[in-house]
Amino acid sequence: VQLVESGGGLVQPGGSLRLSCAVPDSIFSIYSVGWYRQTPGKEHELVAAIATDDYTTYIDSVKGRFTISRDDAKNMVYLQMNSLKPEDAAVYYCNVIPPLSPYWGQGTQVTVSS
Repeated sequence: VQLVESGGGLVQPGGSLRLSCAVPDSIFSIYSVGWYRQTPGKEHELVAAIATDDYTTYIDSVKGRFTISRDDAKNMVYLQMNSLKPEDAAVYYCNVIPPLSPYWGQGTQVTVSS
């Protein structure tokens, strides 16, 4: 069972992207879900998380720019990313909190460049 990410792409600094994560029904109502990102040679970094009660948390570097949300009717989790910076470039993944190996998907590449 994998979570499936989509929505990445190339964007200029200051631009926006909306990432989507399809979460299997078997885990959607049970786990908090997070967006992680990874750059070459580094571990996955948890960027934002949303609990089943819609409580959200963010790392300091994305606060005020990123918004995580969930659609219970569609079993989807989204990450709206605004005011993107070059340092936001990474492969973005979604997974539960804490992450479980079987749930890692292929990720979606976000490139921020002029």
